[in-house]
Amino acid sequence: MRLKPQQTGYVASKIAIDLANAPFIRLPKGKDAIVEAVRVIIDENLKIERALDEKVKDIIDENYDEIEFQHADERQLFFMIKKKMAAEHGVIMNYDDRYNDLSHTILDELYENYLVEYEANDNQVKNVIFKAFRDFADSFDEIDDIVYGKIRNMEREVIPGSQDYELLYERLYEEELRKRGML
Repeated sequence: MRLKPQQTGYVASKIAIDLANAPFIRLPKGKDAIVEAVRVIIDENLKIERALDEKVKDIIDENYDEIEFQHADERQLFFMIKKKMAAEHGVIMNYDDRYNDLSHTILDELYENYLVEYEANDNQVKNVIFKAFRDFADSFDEIDDIVYGKIRNMEREVIPGSQDYELLYERLYEEELRKRGML
């Protein structure tokens, strides 16, 4: 699952909660410090990917006439170009590999800034972080379906794409995350 910028805080909270609940990990500066540090790392990673996306869009725009003439599928072409350019821009396309890499980066940052202390090997702590990513990704579609169902079944009609809709979606999404102990 590709993370959206508005989800980084949710994932960072999930990671902080899971680290706090691990019996072999201590958080000397508390969960809030973890959430902030993790959010910054994930946001930076997404920023790099957005920059790559922009470069790919520019390439497609520059070659639009040829793409149109060849009747090429722009979406498929976008993915193929992005995949080819990803390594040179530091973007990992496979999400499990990306979450694994981010888990290492997060652990290094937390350890270097004295945000975590642990009595286990690094890999065990990294696995707690990785599992938090996977748990969030695995539950996203389920939560998304629940929230859309709730909005659809409301007495008043809320227009998709409107500001009211977006605010309602975020509120209901956060409620579902809280019910699952992810916030």
